[in-house]
Amino acid sequence: MTPARSGQGSLLHGALAASVKAFDALGEWDRIDPLIKPMQSAVRALPLGRARDVLHGLDVGHPLHPFLVQVPIGAWLSAAVLDAVPGSARQSRALIGVGLLAAGPAGLAGWVDWAEQHEQQMRTGLVHAAGNVVAVWLYASSWVARGRGRTGRGRALAYAGLAVAGASGALGGHLAYRQGAGANKAEPVPHLLEPGWQALCALDGLPVGEPVRRQLGEVPLLVFRHADDRVDVLAERCSHQSGPLSDGTVRDGCVECPWHGSVFRLADGEPVSGPATAPQPCFETRTGADGTLEVCLPGAG
Repeated sequence: MTPARSGQGSLLHGALAASVKAFDALGEWDRIDPLIKPMQSAVRALPLGRARDVLHGLDVGHPLHPFLVQVPIGAWLSAAVLDAVPGSARQSRALIGVGLLAAGPAGLAGWVDWAEQHEQQMRTGLVHAAGNVVAVWLYASSWVARGRGRTGRGRALAYAGLAVAGASGALGGHLAYRQGAGANKAEPVPHLLEPGWQALCALDGLPVGEPVRRQLGEVPLLVFRHADDRVDVLAERCSHQSGPLSDGTVRDGCVECPWHGSVFRLADGEPVSGPATAPQPCFETRTGADGTLEVCLPGAG
């Protein structure tokens, strides 16, 4: 590598490292905390009903927001390409309009997820949302300008919108991957346990009708003993944000996470209500001749 290329690589590496540090710093930017509580309350108060779980992505098994944002981003990126092609002004404006229409449900899904995150994620997410609002405003202004025949201004506004949307998208990626927003927190559980049956605790030592926490190696488990001595065992840390399910409420065969209200069936760990979208690892159980409760997680190891 020549010295010039080496220097350019160092500059790029430095710029990327600086941007990562800046993104990390947003998670500790507590000056915006006064905005978070009222906005969170407003989002939670929206009368969405069953649509709230749909927006969380309960039916598809993962957050819906990253999927929905592909439509406006794709439309706007396509519009940027057409803006560089002579005679494509009408098609470009149509694509910008499609992106604006799709930005609504994508944004709503993002807000619904944001309201159920921890404080560092919510700080970063609020800046991410602000960037998206600016991008939408720029594209809406571009759409209006084009309709008035001011095509050059419309193109400039659209390219500015794409730049802002791109930066905001990078911040969204940081939120999703570095800060873990939306990731399945229970996914590592099978990889932390040995395969096969393992002794957990004495059945007689478990209270009836009360969720309790027991430890299997590195993994905490939620254990619930029914009146007929049937026992349900799930991974104890909620798949949404690692909330302690053993501190939750058990009702109608389900446990509700005390942190964000996700509800899981005890029988199989499936989420009944969000914000969680991934199931809790569910253990098979049996009782040995000596009264020891044994558990086995299919697929462990």
